[in-house]
Amino acid sequence: MPKTGWTETGEAVTELILDVFRLNGRLLVAGDRLVAELGLTSARWQVLGAIAYAERPEPVAWHARTMGLHRQGIQRIVNELKAEGIVAFQPNPHHKRAQLVLLTPKGKKLYESALALQVPWVNALADGLSPKDIASAQHVIEQLKSRLEQEVGSVP
Repeated sequence: MPKTGWTETGEAVTELILDVFRLNGRLLVAGDRLVAELGLTSARWQVLGAIAYAERPEPVAWHARTMGLHRQGIQRIVNELKAEGIVAFQPNPHHKRAQLVLLTPKGKKLYESALALQVPWVNALADGLSPKDIASAQHVIEQLKSRLEQEVGSVP
C-alpha cells in the first residue's frame, strides 16, 4: 500500500487500526470457541457482559451506545436472549417504549459460567505482558475512541 500523505503518527495509527481489526476478528473466533459449550457466541456473550456490568438496568439503546454498536443488532440479540429466559424486560419509568433489560437468574448463572471459562483463558493470554504496557495500549485506544466519538457525535 502506498504511504503517501500520512504523517509518521498517522501511519502508526493506521497500522494500529489494522492490528485492532485483526485482533477483533481473532477475539471473536476465540470467544465463540470458549463459550460454545454454554450455547453462547461472542456477540451474545458481549451483550450479556454489557447488561451484567451496567450499574442499573438500562434500555437496549444505551447498551448499544456503550458497546459502540447499532441498536437494531443489540435488540435482535436481546430478543433472542429473552425468548430463552436469559434476560427479562422491566418497565422504564422514563420512557414508555424503551424497556429496561436485566439478567434473569438463568442469565446470571450463564454469565458466571462464561466468566469461569474466561478467567484462566485471559490469564494465559496475558502471561508475560506488563500491566504498564497494557495500560499504555488501553490509554491510546481510549484516546482514539474518544476522538472518534467527538468526530461523529455519538456512536451509532
